[in-house]
Amino acid sequence: MKNVLRINSIDNLVIALEDLKEGQIISDGDKHIELLEDVKAGHKIACKDIYKGEHLLRYGNSIGRATKDIEMGEWIHTHNLSTNLSGKLEYRYTPNHRRLASRKGPTSFKGYKRKNGSVGIRNELWIIPTVGCVNGVAEEIIREFKLKNQIDYSNIDNIQVYKHNFGCSQLGDDHKNTRTLLVDMVKHPNAGGVLVLGLGCENNTIDEFKKALGKYDPERTKFLITQDVADEIQEGLLLLADLYESMKDDVREELALSELKIGLKCGASDGFSGITANPLLGELSNYLVSHGGTTILTEVPEMFGAETILMDRAESSEVFNDIVKLINDFKEYFLKHNQPIYENPSPGNKEGGISTLEEKSLGCIQKGGSANIVDVLKYGEILSKNGLNLLYSPGNDLVASTALGASGCQMVLFTTGRGTPFGSFVPTLKIATNNRIFNLKPHWMDFNAGELLEGKSMDKLADEFIEYVVEVANGSYVNNEKNSFREIAIFKTGVTL
Repeated sequence: MKNVLRINSIDNLVIALEDLKEGQIISDGDKHIELLEDVKAGHKIACKDIYKGEHLLRYGNSIGRATKDIEMGEWIHTHNLSTNLSGKLEYRYTPNHRRLASRKGPTSFKGYKRKNGSVGIRNELWIIPTVGCVNGVAEEIIREFKLKNQIDYSNIDNIQVYKHNFGCSQLGDDHKNTRTLLVDMVKHPNAGGVLVLGLGCENNTIDEFKKALGKYDPERTKFLITQDVADEIQEGLLLLADLYESMKDDVREELALSELKIGLKCGASDGFSGITANPLLGELSNYLVSHGGTTILTEVPEMFGAETILMDRAESSEVFNDIVKLINDFKEYFLKHNQPIYENPSPGNKEGGISTLEEKSLGCIQKGGSANIVDVLKYGEILSKNGLNLLYSPGNDLVASTALGASGCQMVLFTTGRGTPFGSFVPTLKIATNNRIFNLKPHWMDFNAGELLEGKSMDKLADEFIEYVVEVANGSYVNNEKNSFREIAIFKTGVTL
């Protein structure tokens, strides 16, 4: 097996595929290079002499400039490489559209068709608090409901409260974002029934919540204001029982793959993310889009430095302008808070071999494959166009994953090189970028893209991955569900009263 990898023929660096020692000889094609220092797996090595100020190339693109002369065989990282990024940019639309390659594979899955035409891949019973004050009440309602009832889990996947700390003492966008995200969750087709639980004096009132919700099925959505009743637990139990009766006989049916909507996310990334797991998600995205399905790419700060690649894939000038606004609005968010735009990557990313934001971003956007971008969604906006979409959200794992679910995604595919146990309110499937984390954390990780480093072909692994994702859509649980790790996080940008 090779011990280094050059990703693009014009790159002036290679990636260590394993821990390497000073003095070890590595082979870059016909060239043999002696290492001048120890280099950890996932980190970069100069495969030629590089002069101060010269661009460092990975993926065939610049990931920054050398801050000093770098000798062939020397380790490349934050001590001798810095970002090219600064300030805001002007953009020009130069379309670069590609035809998606055809691939044989599954064309349907078994899901739950809801009355409004939406499709879920789980049949769950949820309590959605309008305000954090009633989180404890919701937990007690569910605890007693499970104690007093014989739950038939053959058709019910989970009973869950999605706690949060918001819904009161919020103003402006924060108040709107909280209500919008919770409304989106109530509408989500993975829920067969939802109890919306309020306190009564919060600014996220039930009356205003209903207006934002619009038309709903009263058999599947119930409301309870706890200040208005003598025994909120007993009232909650009665409403939960009604919801359970309405949904317990729901059954899966065969549906076209075009009904799948999948969120694409990465976190705790390493130097292998852009080589293994992220390109694997790109293959899945291309496959799903080619069958009329939908994927969403988010984490806007992790598009900085690679945004022009996405802009050129906009299917029209209107979509291009929306992407420009998406990028610039998020840069303004940083500037408004007097924070540097390019304060990224994280310490964990750097430990894993990522040195600059553009390096991180060039790896990150590979999750979106090569399809044209059909739409750009605001935070909390629900999907309206099939195909590859972009979504306004930060890179924070739980905030972004919650936003992807709220937009209508039935599951989130989450790539990671260092591992994470969390799950959002939709199945959150973890794809390991390397064998080490997959073997170390089998109770966290669901699929191993690290096999690509062992010589397995992308075509073969992509076929297996597509089959696995369809199995999850059909009802197979992923580790966050098995571990009961389910949470939400709402984007907060302003003051708290």
